[in-house]
Amino acid sequence: MLWVLFLLVAWGAAVLSCARLCSAALAAADTPGPPPVAGGLTLYEAAFLSGGPRRVTDLTLVSMYRQRRVLLAHTGWVTVVDPEGRDDLERSVITAIGPGGQSPVPPVRVALGGADAVLALADRLVAAGLAVPAEARTGVAAAVRQVQAAGVLVVLTAAVSLLMVPPAAGPGAVLAWFALPLLLTAGSLAIARAEVHPYTRWASPAGQQLLARITVPRRRPRADDGTGGPDDDLTALAVHGTGALTDPALRAALRPGRRPR
Repeated sequence: MLWVLFLLVAWGAAVLSCARLCSAALAAADTPGPPPVAGGLTLYEAAFLSGGPRRVTDLTLVSMYRQRRVLLAHTGWVTVVDPEGRDDLERSVITAIGPGGQSPVPPVRVALGGADAVLALADRLVAAGLAVPAEARTGVAAAVRQVQAAGVLVVLTAAVSLLMVPPAAGPGAVLAWFALPLLLTAGSLAIARAEVHPYTRWASPAGQQLLARITVPRRRPRADDGTGGPDDDLTALAVHGTGALTDPALRAALRPGRRPR
């Protein structure tokens, strides 16, 4: 009956990790409601609530590209044309590109993620109850990893326990007992993926409500010459990401390694 000790270890890991995940998910959802927001969200705010600093970077780059103040090549490089930013985020992007005036897009995203302008935007949205605090997102992600590790531990302890069971007794009872903590961890991960994916959303429930009020025009193919067409693409980009852009070359520029199509 030595396998019972392994069963207790499996159950303990499963219960404790799932309890931590539930606690972290509740903490992430427990954000105060926002005060009245006059005029709704700005595009920068919508971008952050939809996709975090990366989405803000993409929005800023496309906005500057449409005004011909940067060039975006389909190879994934950005080149500064006008080094004078018109707001803090644009100035942060220019700084992230570097003194050479040219850089691949991914390092710009990384640098802008820690820029003061983005941190100020995040703090403002968190204070308004529209964004999930960074510590809450980190807590959920850590709890998910712990549940995943507990699931692996359950499988390993079950395998070891099967080796300890006499052939005459059969593995049926052992597998049945270990199936329960495995179902617990798998079920918790499934619920977490549905409720707090992607561990967790940038927007709080109140922020998600404001995002839902944004009307995104239907996507229509058109050739984009970068001359500053309507704001439809910018709104779609802020809410849905680079896949919503109508210009295939621009999509390729923000997703290096993919051919324009």
